[in-house]
Amino acid sequence: MPTARQPGIASYLWPSGGRHLWPSGETSELQTHERGHLVYAATGVLAVHTEYGTSLAPATRVAWTPAGFPHFHRAHGDTDIRIVFLAPSLARLVSDRPAVFRTSGLAREVLLALTGPRNYEGSGYRGSARARLHRVLVDELREAPDPPLQLPAPQDDRLRAIAERLHENPADNATLAELGKAIGASARTLSRLFHDELGMTFYEWRTQLRIYHALVLLADGHDTVRTAYACGWANPSGFIAAFTAIIGTTPGRYRSGR
Repeated sequence: MPTARQPGIASYLWPSGGRHLWPSGETSELQTHERGHLVYAATGVLAVHTEYGTSLAPATRVAWTPAGFPHFHRAHGDTDIRIVFLAPSLARLVSDRPAVFRTSGLAREVLLALTGPRNYEGSGYRGSARARLHRVLVDELREAPDPPLQLPAPQDDRLRAIAERLHENPADNATLAELGKAIGASARTLSRLFHDELGMTFYEWRTQLRIYHALVLLADGHDTVRTAYACGWANPSGFIAAFTAIIGTTPGRYRSGR
């Protein structure tokens, strides 16, 4: 039976997984789990926040959080959250840090099968059958060649100041030199900090940030053109190209497919 904290929220939990139906904006408490778990948003967009940053999980991705990592979730758009807990023997094959993987067609179907109604209505997969599906799921994720869709969280005060400014206004097109002048740091110093601390260039990081905000806007029903300009692209075609390269589908198809 589901449990509900307030209207629009329902939770179904069982030993090997769970399902949560959340309205847009719903946020979980900070939590940890004894087992590593995969989280998939069958609809909507889910953000998984850890000390390493924000992992973004639209319908084309599945987020992984290892055992013992403090984290919290936030839903963007009405979100159907599916959770699969993995045994330690499989968890060690995934990653020892939070990550996001591209969801293949097979992985998606396995995730939905492992978290569908039969699992909380008493007729779900049991024992060896569930273990085999878990192994198939892990194998599919390990074969995914996709780079992570993750927005690292800066720790340096100068980078944090830049991150706060751009989160408030992702359409801000200030150069790294202009941002550095505003906070009292050279472009060269900031460039080195982005590389050493976040493992990417400033422009790569800003693109990830803009894609994050674009996913939120699309989940809330905004169209491609409005989203493109709100997130800093000079024209929709540039936004479509960047979005497709990272997400794997166009903004229009992604929005209609939700």
